[in-house]
Amino acid sequence: MLLILKITIVPLFIGLITLAGRKWGSGVAGLMAAFPVVAGPIIIFITLEQGPEFAALTSISAISATACLLIFGLVYSWACIRLSWFFALLLALIAWFMLALTLAISKPNLGIALLIAISSLILTPFLLPRTKPTAPPKTKLHDLPWRMLVGALLTFSVTSLAAALGEVWSGILAVFPVIGLVLAVFTHNTLGPTHVTQVYRGMVKGLYSFAAFFLTLTLLLEKTSILIAVLASVVIAIVTQVILQFITKAITKNSVGKPHN
Repeated sequence: MLLILKITIVPLFIGLITLAGRKWGSGVAGLMAAFPVVAGPIIIFITLEQGPEFAALTSISAISATACLLIFGLVYSWACIRLSWFFALLLALIAWFMLALTLAISKPNLGIALLIAISSLILTPFLLPRTKPTAPPKTKLHDLPWRMLVGALLTFSVTSLAAALGEVWSGILAVFPVIGLVLAVFTHNTLGPTHVTQVYRGMVKGLYSFAAFFLTLTLLLEKTSILIAVLASVVIAIVTQVILQFITKAITKNSVGKPHN
């Protein structure tokens, strides 16, 4: 049953993200991709297999590993401007691994993990390449089955490794950029570097909800049932995103309405 969930949830979500990106743009696709549809189920599987204490420690690692997701997207966004998808992916994976290794060695506590996640979320938008928003692309969906297949294979590989490497690496690998990798490579090949950056700008906004999900999960896993902890985490993640969207719209509205000297 767990195996079936592992290889079906992510491909289906990748399909939904691809369709959403086609209709509403790459930024919306990135925003959706940031929701913990990969890491969330992985932590639930780990909780069922290893227990809540192990899973709580894994969740702390997942929070700090938000920075790994962002460094992957940041490096890929800059590299794909001049390089092919293969070399851009290689550089992004090296950057991901180096930061992941640093986090695994340092084993940050909850407070430090939150500081790392929030700092990286604030800094990344300023470090991404500057691009102008573009209209939603009217692309064909001939590569959708390949996107879903790659997503399934990556999810299966990551979950298999995570179970054998302890709580710290389990949390870091749970946040391996499965969907981000698939979106980056296929978006780069079909739409170009500008859309890759738009994907990751959207993803930065969504990752606040990601961090809120795992913070709630960390605090509740050892104090209540798995079901309540997960449901509460999902609610907090959604509320966080609603609040963030409200703040973003308010800032944008004020910026547009402000007179220029």
